[in-house]
Amino acid sequence: MRPAAHRGGAPVVWSPACVPSGAFFMRCMKNTPARLVFTKRYAAARQAAVWCYRGGSISAEPRINDRIRVPEVRLVGPSGEQVGIVPLAKALELAQEYDLDLVEVAANARPPVCKLMDYGKFKYESAMKAREARKNQAHTVIKEMKLRPKIDPHDYDTKKGHVVRFLKQGDKVKITIMFRGREQSRPELGYRLLQRLAEDVQDLGFVESNPKQDGRNMIMVLGPHKKKTEAMAEAREAQAARKAERQGTSGADAEEPAEA
Repeated sequence: MRPAAHRGGAPVVWSPACVPSGAFFMRCMKNTPARLVFTKRYAAARQAAVWCYRGGSISAEPRINDRIRVPEVRLVGPSGEQVGIVPLAKALELAQEYDLDLVEVAANARPPVCKLMDYGKFKYESAMKAREARKNQAHTVIKEMKLRPKIDPHDYDTKKGHVVRFLKQGDKVKITIMFRGREQSRPELGYRLLQRLAEDVQDLGFVESNPKQDGRNMIMVLGPHKKKTEAMAEAREAQAARKAERQGTSGADAEEPAEA
């Protein structure tokens, strides 16, 4: 609920920086009988000032129809044609005649630019476009895979399978070789392992960052040949194909006549 500054008065539009602190008035009114009454009024006024300063009534939506408060506007027709500078009353009359809304599309222009459109349809289409853009937005992700210099062949195949899956998804992969104990004196073991892995997945990715020693670890970064957006599109197509195949199979089973 919006607080009122005082009864019967105009709303307060001060900034909190312009309102003196309560301690200042308390020192001035320390021995005043009206101290309690003043404190309550001051608290209400300060709360109203803070509410106004925070911009509680400011909206990011464009002004439409009767919310437009200018004497004249530069009007754009429903098909994008330039109508020219017309009085606001005339623009509202045209909007009512076309059964459309008058929407302010450029508030900072002089005079403001307004367009005749179906505002509800415009908001719906804008929301759908934003949703589709977020759906197709690709974020670069760096996956990490850790190996040991003396890794078992079976474990190596499992780790390589994960790297292949990451590269197919369009993600970068950070390969870390962890050295322990006396293994630190044999860095060539880790280097050969990284070179072997890069050769095994060269059809899907390339060496973006060559192997380098980082303390007890050796690090290499693999980058995918496919972009993230391409991988996402292929994944959606494959999912749609699998869905269509399942629906076709279930439909064929339903059409088979029952055995007598």
